Amino acid sequence: MTPRTAVTLSHLDALEAESVHIFREVAAQFERPGMLFSGGKDSVVMFHIARKAFWPAPMPFPLMHVDTGHNFDEVIEYRDRVVAETGVRLVVSHVQDDIDAGRVVEDTGPGASRNRLQTTALLRGIQENRFDAVFGGARRDEEKARAKERVFSFRDSFGAWDPRAQRPELWKLYNGRHRKGEHIRVFPLSNWTELDIWQYIEREDIALPPIYYAHRREVIERDGMLLAKTRYLETLPHEEARTELVRFRTVGDATCTGCVESDAADNAAVVAEVAATRVTERGATRADDRISEAGMEDRKKEGYF
Repeated sequence: MTPRTAVTLSHLDALEAESVHIFREVAAQFERPGMLFSGGKDSVVMFHIARKAFWPAPMPFPLMHVDTGHNFDEVIEYRDRVVAETGVRLVVSHVQDDIDAGRVVEDTGPGASRNRLQTTALLRGIQENRFDAVFGGARRDEEKARAKERVFSFRDSFGAWDPRAQRPELWKLYNGRHRKGEHIRVFPLSNWTELDIWQYIEREDIALPPIYYAHRREVIERDGMLLAKTRYLETLPHEEARTELVRFRTVGDATCTGCVESDAADNAAVVAEVAATRVTERGATRADDRISEAGMEDRKKEGYF
């Protein structure tokens, strides 16, 4: 009798397999799932794996972008190109619609951001599309509040999250039970790290918006962070723009997403750079996370991802 040869998966294969399992579990348990898609690296990887999970059938749920209206031009161009090339359905929930309707009030002046206003647009988009499960690209290594999340994160009829009411997930068994009006946030990349994401992007040769790679850009230094000089950023009298060689580690609202000085112009160089860093991308480049010690957790309790 010929002995069986053990098959050893690489760590990326194991992570991918876990994510595929999560996508298929959601497809089996829920009627109307949707996937958040910002054009950022995590949502791009999540979309790539979701297409693999159901191939050769089309992905059985649409993408949803919560649009602050203060996006990087390169990211919106990338988003629209992906939609055109893949034929996936995209729905967009605009923060501007909530501002115009008086549901939220926009802050003004230097340091103002629409990032917190995304929660209202997100919850409205979930309700309008009747999503009972929503995929997000959050990872536990990003931020301490996200480290508390389960893969299946229950949200009540107000979209609120209670960290003390998390459901057990022993043996990777996921409980999607919910009442009408409630929904589940699902995080297929929970156990990935930033380095895993970039190693997977390199292995799979996944295209990203060009701002993830080194390029010259006008920036303004504020509170130890380099912010891109855009039409959305209101500057202070003493602030002067300068041109630096930079790249973005994460993508979000252009008014609060910083960049880092870097000469990493391709995937291999980014992998080497990320392997050497000791600060998460949100900790290093997201001004909205510096509002308070519990800024992210407070927003998650309100309904944010």
